[in-house]
Amino acid sequence: MPDPLDEKYSRQVLFAGLGAEGQARLRASRAVIIGCGALGSYSAAALARAGVGRITVVDRDYVETSNLQRQALFDEEDAAQSLPKAVAAERHLRRINSDVEVDGRIADVTPSNVEQLIGGAAVVLDGADNFETRYLVNEACVKHGIPWVYAAAVASRGLTMPVLPGRTPCLTCVFPDLPAGATETCDTAGILNSAAAAIAALQVADAMKIMSGALDRVEARLLSLDVWENRMHSLSLGQPRPDCEVCARRSFRHLAGQGRPQITMCGRNAVQIHEHERGLDLRALAERLRPLGAVQTNDFILKFRVGPYQITLFPDGRAIITGTTDPAMARSLYARYIGS
Repeated sequence: MPDPLDEKYSRQVLFAGLGAEGQARLRASRAVIIGCGALGSYSAAALARAGVGRITVVDRDYVETSNLQRQALFDEEDAAQSLPKAVAAERHLRRINSDVEVDGRIADVTPSNVEQLIGGAAVVLDGADNFETRYLVNEACVKHGIPWVYAAAVASRGLTMPVLPGRTPCLTCVFPDLPAGATETCDTAGILNSAAAAIAALQVADAMKIMSGALDRVEARLLSLDVWENRMHSLSLGQPRPDCEVCARRSFRHLAGQGRPQITMCGRNAVQIHEHERGLDLRALAERLRPLGAVQTNDFILKFRVGPYQITLFPDGRAIITGTTDPAMARSLYARYIGS
């Protein structure tokens, strides 16, 4: 009787660049996806279908109706239940391919957990929504020699760049400093799902090259495209910068917690508070808050609406407070309703 796995990946194995040996390497690999939004959801589904043996999806947020236009892994039921994206992703990926081991992690990536999250990965894929997290991932990957693939998409544009520590420039080589001032986000400039899908496809291609051992096919380049204006550009990057703070000097200030505020703007008229690392009994808290406002809860999060504000709580004490971009107001709401 034919092996079902041989049939499942037969068309992929026929591709000369991968073959049976490359497929076996994919099967033995672990990929970590940091962020499961527009890019991460496309990438996660593609890697699961490709037969990557283990996939870890890390995300701090929950599914909302506005996500469904571009985050292909989720559906209306996920949004109705306000499921954490990591939980919803794990469930859908297991249905896509039961041969793949999937681990969804509800977590904000921080200096204290990033090295544990990426440990043992063959490749890390960037699905983050902010440069702060990307610099943190870059430093952790360079420190431990783990390849990763940077990617970003907004409006009709996107870009991606593979990083092979010691062989190609890292993110800090190319962008030594955090972008100054406000940058466009999906919440301010919108996004086409085709832009996210196109960039994710290129990101996954580089990840598959890395996991299958085809490192000679990985180019040191920053590739950008605009699906609306029909433009694509590839910038050759050459070697790592000899004066790079991360590559050359091995200075990991983001890993050390420098320059990382305790409150991070989520980019959608919301503030995330992750300075309260403590366990919360969401069920008990829901009962206490019901007389004060509208409460929705499940096994993973609690949503509390009072006036123009919504507080979304996670069991570790982290909160996303919607309706303000003022950190002082966010702290005040947290202290008033949750506790200081």
